Amino acid sequence: LIPLFLIIGSGGVGAGLYLMRLAMFNPDVSWDKKNNPEPWNKLSPSDQYKFYSVNVDYSRLKKDRPDF
Repeated sequence: LIPLFLIIGSGGVGAGLYLMRLAMFNPDVSWDKKNNPEPWNKLSPSDQYKFYSVNVDYSRLKKDRPDF
């Protein structure tokens, strides 16, 4: 039973850490409404905010949208 508890516990800790990463570093979440109410507008195309992207080189992306 000890390996079962270790595997389930490490899965729970990993899920908790991933949720904490999403809450802290995702541009869709805004904790500070006074200083930066819309953080998604300040992202440049070269910012990588996804955890894993297949075959995407973010350094070569160009800006294709207007500034607001």
